[in-house]
Amino acid sequence: MEIREQLNRQRVKHIVNSYQLGGNEDHRFDLYLEELLQIYPHALIELALVETLIDQWLMVPLTRGMEFLIRTHSRLKDWENQPIVSTITPEQFQQIAGLDPAPIFGTTKLASTSSIAHPL
Repeated sequence: MEIREQLNRQRVKHIVNSYQLGGNEDHRFDLYLEELLQIYPHALIELALVETLIDQWLMVPLTRGMEFLIRTHSRLKDWENQPIVSTITPEQFQQIAGLDPAPIFGTTKLASTSSIAHPL
């Protein structure tokens, strides 16, 4: 595994661990997350996790585990067929995720006409 991919995975896991998103289903959650990491760019997974987290903050208790990841995956699927429109700013992303927003909002255009899934 290349260093860049390891760093990208660490960023995703930082978000998951910071908010304990795996819930009581850590093993199943990790397997599903690994599948998503094989399909989608890491930056989009980060954005989808944070966007889903924001949506779920209105729910008490916070949705975690497989249900949270299923909602995140649903968002990623939606983005496959329509432009990606983020509801958060880079500053908000940084505050929520505790990560540099440049890989998400920097020079990469998220609203692309090409598929967001990794080529098979």
